[in-house]
Amino acid sequence: MAGGEKNSFSTPYFLVDEKKLVKNLEILKQVSDRTGCKILLAQKAFSMFYAYPLLRKYLAGTTASGLYEAKLGHENFGGETHVFSPAYREEEFEELLQYADDVVFNSPGQVRKYAKKAKLAGKSVGLRINPECSTQEGHAIYDPCAPFSRLGTTLENFDESLLPLLDGLHFHTLCEQGADALEITLKAVEEKFGKYLSRMKWLNLGGGHHITREDYDVEALAEMVKRLKETYGVEVYLEPGEAVVLQAGFLVSEVLEVVHNGMDIAILDTSAACHMPDVLEMPYRPPVKDSGLPGEKACTVRLAGPTCLAGDVIGDYSFDTPLKPGDQVVLEDMALYTMVKTNTFNGMPLPDIVWEGIDGKRKLVKKFGYEDFKNRLS
Repeated sequence: MAGGEKNSFSTPYFLVDEKKLVKNLEILKQVSDRTGCKILLAQKAFSMFYAYPLLRKYLAGTTASGLYEAKLGHENFGGETHVFSPAYREEEFEELLQYADDVVFNSPGQVRKYAKKAKLAGKSVGLRINPECSTQEGHAIYDPCAPFSRLGTTLENFDESLLPLLDGLHFHTLCEQGADALEITLKAVEEKFGKYLSRMKWLNLGGGHHITREDYDVEALAEMVKRLKETYGVEVYLEPGEAVVLQAGFLVSEVLEVVHNGMDIAILDTSAACHMPDVLEMPYRPPVKDSGLPGEKACTVRLAGPTCLAGDVIGDYSFDTPLKPGDQVVLEDMALYTMVKTNTFNGMPLPDIVWEGIDGKRKLVKKFGYEDFKNRLS
């Protein structure tokens, strides 16, 4: 993280680093330029529309999970707007067609109900398929191919009579994974649905591709994309979320108090439950600047939030010196699945949002207050 005055902004606040963001975007642009595929921003991971003018220089558009994200992408990003939902709301569908260019359905029933209406509006229509090929370990909550998954149409439920309505097929099975997992998934997709691919205009490989991670095999991804285009004559889409903003964001917090109960526990002004729910949902241990594993450095401490939830715990870390009230704690890789998931449980304030430009100067983009909490209620 680039430098800056500690007290320039009130904690907690999210900080997005433009330089780190551009580094990711350049990698993604190289992939799209090299292979001819189109890469879209998955807004479910990152919806900071202040950054959209920058992102649209590198990406082809956005993906959405429903009406509001589709409208945000259409109005603030431009390019192509793709939307997928497990089931669409009938009262919203007409408005959705004003913003979406590509509408992906989850089941044959949804295709029968809405596809003709989308076609009449000039939209591209797709069906999400489920290749029933799990490549994840330990995170069933994020595995669309887990048993009894509601996401995507299996081969058993595929209705060939609907093929004339379909422009493309979509699958999304990965989560923070490499090209090796995509290769395994593609094999399953082609074995089960390959006979339909040459009848499609496009194939969307979904998200979960950690393309900007240092050890990601970009060469393997490029070869797969080029082979799909040559073999089936389809346009290929990728829709990463995390890869766009990987390691480009921080959550800056402050120690409020340190208590002791078998170990030192630092209570921050940042809450896992409210500001980074994935810490509890995954669960995972987020990286913290200048810290080590428990026992690795001189002083081990548990970082915890200020809410009444007993489990509002970020994790155990070690530091060179003991933490004390007023110290700053910087959580890393906090652009993805944080701002989009924040909540105001316990009346917790939402973290402000700060932008650090290429020149290292920081700007307050959004400040939240009491009204943001109150207006969610009645």
